[in-house]
Amino acid sequence: MGVSPASISAWAGSTGRWVGGGPAIRSWCRSGLTEDIVPGRVLSDAVTSQTAPAAAEEKDPWPALFALCLGFFMILVDSTIVSVATPAIIGDLQADVNDVVWVTSAYLLAYAVPVLITGRLGDRFGPKRLYVAGLALFTLASLWCGLTRSVEMLIVARVAQGLGASMITPQTMAIITRIFPAARRGQAMALWGATAGVATLVGPILGGVLVDALGWEWIFFINVPVGVLGLFLAARLVPTLETRSHAFDWLGVTLSGTGMFLLVFGIQEGHQYDWSASIWAMIAAGLVVFGLFVAWQARNTREPLVPLGLFRDRNFSLASLAISVMGFSITAMAIPIMLWAQVVRGLSPTRSALLLVPMAVMTILLARPVGGLTDRIHPRLITGVGFTGTIVSLLWLAAEMTPDVTIWALVPPMVLLGIGNACIWAPNSATATRNLPLHQAGAGSGVYNATRQVGAVLGSAAIAVLIDARLAAEGLPAFTGSAEAGGSLPGRFVDGFSDAMATSMLLPAAVLVLGLVASLAFERPKHAGYAGAPTAGSAASAAASGDAGSSAAASAH
Repeated sequence: MGVSPASISAWAGSTGRWVGGGPAIRSWCRSGLTEDIVPGRVLSDAVTSQTAPAAAEEKDPWPALFALCLGFFMILVDSTIVSVATPAIIGDLQADVNDVVWVTSAYLLAYAVPVLITGRLGDRFGPKRLYVAGLALFTLASLWCGLTRSVEMLIVARVAQGLGASMITPQTMAIITRIFPAARRGQAMALWGATAGVATLVGPILGGVLVDALGWEWIFFINVPVGVLGLFLAARLVPTLETRSHAFDWLGVTLSGTGMFLLVFGIQEGHQYDWSASIWAMIAAGLVVFGLFVAWQARNTREPLVPLGLFRDRNFSLASLAISVMGFSITAMAIPIMLWAQVVRGLSPTRSALLLVPMAVMTILLARPVGGLTDRIHPRLITGVGFTGTIVSLLWLAAEMTPDVTIWALVPPMVLLGIGNACIWAPNSATATRNLPLHQAGAGSGVYNATRQVGAVLGSAAIAVLIDARLAAEGLPAFTGSAEAGGSLPGRFVDGFSDAMATSMLLPAAVLVLGLVASLAFERPKHAGYAGAPTAGSAASAAASGDAGSSAAASAH
């Protein structure tokens, strides 16, 4: 076009609007106006008429990422924070284990189903707007949760929380994809993935401290000031991105939501109804509805809820399977550990939660070095180590969970569990999204996060069934809070209850094998900066062709 890069940059915009994160420069002419899309930068200098413009100011994308991670951290903490408060909620609201597991399942279900379409809504109305709206809803719903005085109303309030969370998560991942270029996205995803990993581990720890000090209601009240801070930071730091028109697949939403509810309700309530014919019919109906959902996605020629073309990317498909397995396992392992610690060992909620500190500390310490490796070495090496370590740690914990074990004996497997988590969350997230084109950022992040939440929902339902079944096999009644948090069971029940909780830990360990197999099948990355990437000359050629493809995609939208 005969315009220098400097002059193109200068015409970018006058409002500090974030105009893109792709590796290409996209330009077009309209009355002499051109727009430059610069990787991971905000251009904020004023645009005058057709006179020589001033130099564009470039803004660092990292503050925006930090603001997003605060809200993301908060909603993921709430995925696991209820586990440590389970005995307290059971006693205070006169519920049973299955009722309180529904407090978690309702949140995860309301989180998982809409997340498929909220990614598209972010593309249509702007990810910042959806993020702020979701954070506001989540904050208000948290206040509602803390004020409820019945388990039924708590479940309803948790549904509202889940809806807010479903609006937040896809926007965080989509914004990262759009403001960081592929070569730097691994570092950003390292922070995002570490946030996910640490949040799911910190939830029980924070919950234990709050339950002991202030009561179970405060595991929800604590979200209110954090949510207000998150809204302020989002308004100041998160950029406003360009929007794209989308058609919304409401039939797909209905089919996926119906199928998920039928499946989860059937699995979680099966034991309560003695696995009657109606329960099996409900599970079968859920699978049929899911089959119809997939068939509809294949036939929908406009904009399906789940673009099946995303799964042509081998790494995206495998990473989605791997993260669903992680969602399942992290959710499923928290409940039996907390029940064993508080009911068998008589630990307070705080002391029970402190069992997870070695795991959380290792995950935090390793986040940065693992993030650096994510951009440079084959992802199967990191995630393979992560899944192997996590499986071994859960088997180790199951073997150690006896009535008379010393608490220090749990530290080594917890350290190993933290190492495993650190090697999974960030590398898997970066691998999933690295090859996706920018125009699929919303759909891709929605699908990826939906698979994680689907795994968490199924994990919550499955562990409730397994705990009930193992208690029955040990000749024990369903736990109804007869032993208060910090108090011990009668001696004749201790061995059976301990064995039931330890055996339940084998379920997440077994499911993680699927994640290990998926991670070992990752293909070699092709992005610039990877140790096995092409030489400088071929890399430059690939970058040029990538720029052309990105420009074409942008023009199509």
